[in-house]
Amino acid sequence: MKLRDWISVAAGATALMAVAAAMPAAADENKLEELKAQGFARIAIANEPPFTAVGADGKVSGAAPDVAREVFKRLGVADVAASISEYGAMIPGLQAGRHDAITAGLFMKPERCSAVAYSEPILCDAEAFALKKGNPLGLKSYKDIADNPDAKIGAPGGGTEEKLALEAGVPRDRVIVVPDGQSGLKMLQDGRIDVYSLPVLSIHSLLEKANDPTLEVVAPVEGAPVYCDGAAFRKGDEALRDAFDVELAKMKESGEFAKIIEPYGFSAKAAMSTSREKLCAAK
Repeated sequence: MKLRDWISVAAGATALMAVAAAMPAAADENKLEELKAQGFARIAIANEPPFTAVGADGKVSGAAPDVAREVFKRLGVADVAASISEYGAMIPGLQAGRHDAITAGLFMKPERCSAVAYSEPILCDAEAFALKKGNPLGLKSYKDIADNPDAKIGAPGGGTEEKLALEAGVPRDRVIVVPDGQSGLKMLQDGRIDVYSLPVLSIHSLLEKANDPTLEVVAPVEGAPVYCDGAAFRKGDEALRDAFDVELAKMKESGEFAKIIEPYGFSAKAAMSTSREKLCAAK
């Protein structure tokens, strides 16, 4: 091959590589414009008050969707459309393109951070147990459940509580996957499980509505970490995530963020005292 021909081929290959490298970024940059044209962002939620909630009329509320709705509005996306999902199905659904974002109390962990593009922190909470009045089995930690061969725990499938129980050594057959809060409460009342585990605010919200004097709350769970969530976006949609973060930061600075989440019982200070970088690196 003559030198000028080789240079021509090399130049062409370089140009093709440059185009290929630019394509994901272009698609990423266009995501926000697509959502603006669509008029709404599709979000995955879990229907777990006060993180997320769906009323009898179908209206979506809760701290996470309310923050997302306001941020997207500021980005020019008129509204959010929510679909209820189990925690374990949220990330696969996001990756498959069924959701544009997850705004559901999906706490940041290194393995999740490697699978999705999280926003900066939004909601923070500790873990709690709902159990029978008087705590007859003396369960104050996930290890207590593991050490008692008769104790069964109910937890959301694919959620933090299921993982914490398994990591503490609770056998798989004593970790009962529960689809929603009402089911967990009923299983606890019926004696099919000995403890139901959710974040502190979720457990308190559930028991306040149940008004059942035979149940009580243990919180926070001994040895369990405090977690924070963020809005989760598909890898490749980092430009959308970054735009979301810009508006979220403005809301935190102005006090609008606190006005949205604190009526639900969450602390704006807690969310503002940490960062995505710290949470994604935490073991």
